[in-house]
Amino acid sequence: MAASTSAAAAVSFLLPYYPHRALRRQRHRPSLLRAASTAAPPSPDLSIQLSPPASPPLVLSPARDRAEDLQAESRAMTRAAAATVYSPELLASRYGSQPFQVALRAAEVLSKLGAFGLTLLLDQQRGESESSTKRRARAVELRTILTKLGPTFVKIGQGLSTRPDLCPTEYLEELSELQDSLPTFPDEDAFACIERELGLPLDSMYSVMSPSPIAAASLGQVYKARLKNSGQLVAVKVQRPSIEDAIGRDFYLLRGIGFLINKYVDIITTDAVALIDEFACRVFQELNYVQEGQNARRFKKLYADKQDILVPDIFWDYTSAKVLTMEWIEGVKLNQQAAIEGQGLKVLDLVNIGIQCSLRQLLEYGYFHADPHPGNILATPEGKLAFLDFGMMSETPEDARVAIIGHVVHMVNRDYEAMARDYYALDFLKPEVDVSPIVPALKNFFDDALDSTVSELNFKTIVDGLGAVLYQYPFNVPAYYALILRSLTVLEGLALYADPNFKVLAASYPYFAKRLLTDPNPYLRDALIELLFKDGRFRWNRLENLLVQGRQDREFVAKDALQPVLKLLLGPDGEGLRVLVVKEAVRVTEAITFGTLIDSYNAAPEFLKPLISNGNPAGPFKISDVEREQMMELRGRVLRIWGLLRSSDSFDPSLLQPIVQVLQEPEARVFGSRVAGGVTQRLAARLLQQLLRIPPTPVPGSS
Repeated sequence: MAASTSAAAAVSFLLPYYPHRALRRQRHRPSLLRAASTAAPPSPDLSIQLSPPASPPLVLSPARDRAEDLQAESRAMTRAAAATVYSPELLASRYGSQPFQVALRAAEVLSKLGAFGLTLLLDQQRGESESSTKRRARAVELRTILTKLGPTFVKIGQGLSTRPDLCPTEYLEELSELQDSLPTFPDEDAFACIERELGLPLDSMYSVMSPSPIAAASLGQVYKARLKNSGQLVAVKVQRPSIEDAIGRDFYLLRGIGFLINKYVDIITTDAVALIDEFACRVFQELNYVQEGQNARRFKKLYADKQDILVPDIFWDYTSAKVLTMEWIEGVKLNQQAAIEGQGLKVLDLVNIGIQCSLRQLLEYGYFHADPHPGNILATPEGKLAFLDFGMMSETPEDARVAIIGHVVHMVNRDYEAMARDYYALDFLKPEVDVSPIVPALKNFFDDALDSTVSELNFKTIVDGLGAVLYQYPFNVPAYYALILRSLTVLEGLALYADPNFKVLAASYPYFAKRLLTDPNPYLRDALIELLFKDGRFRWNRLENLLVQGRQDREFVAKDALQPVLKLLLGPDGEGLRVLVVKEAVRVTEAITFGTLIDSYNAAPEFLKPLISNGNPAGPFKISDVEREQMMELRGRVLRIWGLLRSSDSFDPSLLQPIVQVLQEPEARVFGSRVAGGVTQRLAARLLQQLLRIPPTPVPGSS
């Protein structure tokens, strides 16, 4: 949560600030003055007023305020009009004529990483690889190497810093410093960049600014400042000098390696060059801070109604391609467990918020944050999750969103043929590829993996298993999927900091259950029917489990549950489903009727029971113990499911209104007649069976 004005005033003056007029007088050696620190809000004589206080801002109507904001955004876009857009041709034109410089860079990378790999091998041969002291030293060495190699390799280190299942603790701690504790570049360069990009002197825009960055990341560094015109506390991100050239050269080198992989490494079937191009495109977009601001605005709009998600606002008049000014947010990084718990918060609660938010990003809105490392996600004192750094975003195609949910359903059902067909919708396979050879490979992996339960699987297990399958067959992993993997593995890595036994899939169940029960998408509706019906019988235990899980999602609405199935049931394409439902409705009605009669008999006084049962010690009903147990179990499940719906926070009598409305349709009357006829016939047969005392035909059990 952004600090309030009064709280921000108290906090902001605890930091040193830079007198901007001094910057203009001494461009090369600025005089860094410091404000006096005090626990209470400073009085005017303790703070450095770099310019006269601004008049109170004019209060605008929402419409006018929105119009001016759009105009400010348009001006920012004009300032960023010359920002570079990535293309392979761009790299070829810039670096194709520089073979010597590219060769030097390749030698630098290979020599540094090769030497580090050799030291690890020597440590292992000497028996020192398990020493905590030695690992700490090597972790520091790796962090230093990645930092010296530049932004491209820093991003690789950032990804490793969130994977406790891949790296020892010492490496995690050291590599986590790559998130926002990188070496800074000179403040003079940063301040000069701000003035050059925005076309104004600093003291006309900011009343105070920290003389040194409060954080330094791979692409830029951040200063804390206060806007002169409004007094708003803001974060000002400034891009590193010459970073575009450094990143471009690295990607030119990586594309060359990608061509070699495509040509000579048969085990990798994915187009390595295409993946590198996709990643390069994302990174070059990160270099355009106006684009990042627009990403943040879009993300904020999507989550405007989510009380536990916080997205900073953007100040367009102070933003350009290389300068980004956004709302200041107080918070703690998610991997700082002690600091979070010191605020009375729980890391796992926050991670669960992040997972639910990511699922909605990936599978509902289709627009997701592709770089959620701990430096980009903060826990606020109020328990909210604040997302920062919107440079790397991506989109999930609509067909892929529902296919992913269906894929999970098929995995739960162990329907490997359907899982294989899902890869068409996921764009993993071309339509002409035969999936039949893939089915045994999926079966071999998941039959072993699912021996316990799906909820006990972690995300890495599934990724590793699917990866082994992908390498054997002509899969082409789309770029969006690679970014989804990055996003989810990072979140799982954060959770594993707090709980080594945390399972992302178990935490994701409520969302999947809610979508299956309420989403009208035909693909998901069919997936739900596949989940609930098997071999012509309704699986009430699956419905009960879906409702138990779905109710844990705060956006679950009871009256929306099963509405898509009900509409299909009474629609022109629902005849096959109607046949199944009629049979199940007869079974349920019989179970409830006989169950109620059995309960009534058991509750009767003992002296009346012989009269009711006509002296039969087995009771008044001629049914086997197995059949009795099956009917009582079925009735119990149905009543529990109704109880789950009634106990939902969103339950009210209007729950039945959509059903009543549908039942008024002519098709519903026909369907109702079929159900009534089936129930009548079944009860008549039961009555005749009881009168004639005909031994019952065993009924196969079904739950």
